[in-house]
Parts: sequence; structure tokens; C-alpha cells
Amino acid sequence: MRRSCLRRLWLALGPGIGTDIDKLNGAIVIDLRTFTYIDVLQPQLTGFLQTVVPGFNPLEGQAALFVEIAPGLAINTVTDVALKKTSVLPGLQIVERSFGVLEIHSFDQGQVRAAGEAILGEFGLTETDRYKPAIRTSEQITGLDGHQAMLINRMRHGDMITEGQTLYVMECEPAGYACIAANEAEKAANVNLLEVRTFGKYGRLYLGGYEADIHEAEKAIRSCLESIDGKPLQG
Repeated sequence: MRRSCLRRLWLALGPGIGTDIDKLNGAIVIDLRTFTYIDVLQPQLTGFLQTVVPGFNPLEGQAALFVEIAPGLAINTVTDVALKKTSVLPGLQIVERSFGVLEIHSFDQGQVRAAGEAILGEFGLTETDRYKPAIRTSEQITGLDGHQAMLINRMRHGDMITEGQTLYVMECEPAGYACIAANEAEKAANVNLLEVRTFGKYGRLYLGGYEADIHEAEKAIRSCLESIDGKPLQG
């Protein structure tokens, strides 16, 4: 049975049946949730990733690829393919029961894209087999109270927010797209990157700054995510 047919069978049956059928006729079948290139990592996002990645730290200006799949355990095979076939370095690998996430990077954009092509080829996928991202929450809180700023500063891994600034919170699905949203926001406006969460059911992005800058960052995020094609999310 061809790998593409196996994948359609797995999707039809649903990931809720467990991982017992994740290998059919020796072929691993995955659901591609996030697949997105970042051509140039921006300074704040780079610094943020350096505080949370357990692997090799990315550097400013490198290219990166974020891949999110289901079931989560299969991310080990995704990593294996990327590292054996290219010279990219892994920064982040998260293995959950439902979802797995991989971030890889290099100064050589060609190597990053070659790694992406190798991953897709291994599983008989194309880039448009990913899900199209959807924004589930997008809100701005202006004139932030100092006590709320304190609460946010205690949970962030990135920059800080101060009293009176504007807080922007975005929640997206699938989770992995929160990272490219953060990168595009930083390109577009003078904002502070507070927190990015790229795994789980939903991704989350927290930004701080002056109201006009937050407004520009939100426009860039929406434009970026709307431009990514893929299959529609269910539900």
C-alpha cells in the first residue's frame, strides 16, 4: 500500500485510536500540523529561543524550520531524517503524547530547506499537507496596570512589560505557528517579545509596547498567518 494511501487511512480513522497503527506495512504515518520556514531569525526571538531550547542555541540571522506533527512520538523520526541528510542543528524537540515539535536552524538557508524537503519526502507529504493556521484569540489591553505587569513579568522568558504599556495576546492553532508570528511582529514594529509557546493544542504569543506599535505588530501577524496555505482545521 502506498504511503499516501496509508496516511489517508490513518486520518480517516483519527489520531484518537492511539499509536498502534502509526506503522502500517512498515511506513510511519503522521499528521502534519505545522510546517513553516523562517528565513531570518530576528534578535528578540533568537534571544528568547536561547532561554528555552534544550539543544543547540540558534543565532541571530539564521534560518529555521518549525515542524509539528501528530502523533508526538514520531517527531524522533522527523529529527533523525533532518540530521542525517543535512548539516542543520536541532534547537528544540518536544515529545508529547498527542503532538511533537522540532525546530532546526542553520546559517545556510539551503540546508534548512533541504531538511524540510527530506522530512516531507520521508513521509510522502507536500508542504500544503500542513494545516492552515487559525487565530483563536487576539486582544489588546491598553494602559496596563502595574500589578498585572508584575504578574506577566514573572511568567515570561523574554523581555519585560511596564506599567502603562499595551499588552497583546494572541492564541493560534496549530501551536507551532506562534513562532513565525513572533518573528514577523518583531520585523514590523518596535515591540517587546514577552513569551512564545509553540507546543500543545494552541500556541500563544505575548507582546508588549506602545499602542501604535502593537497595532502594527498585530497587522503583520494576521497578514503572515493568513498567507500560509494548507488544509483547513477541523472544528
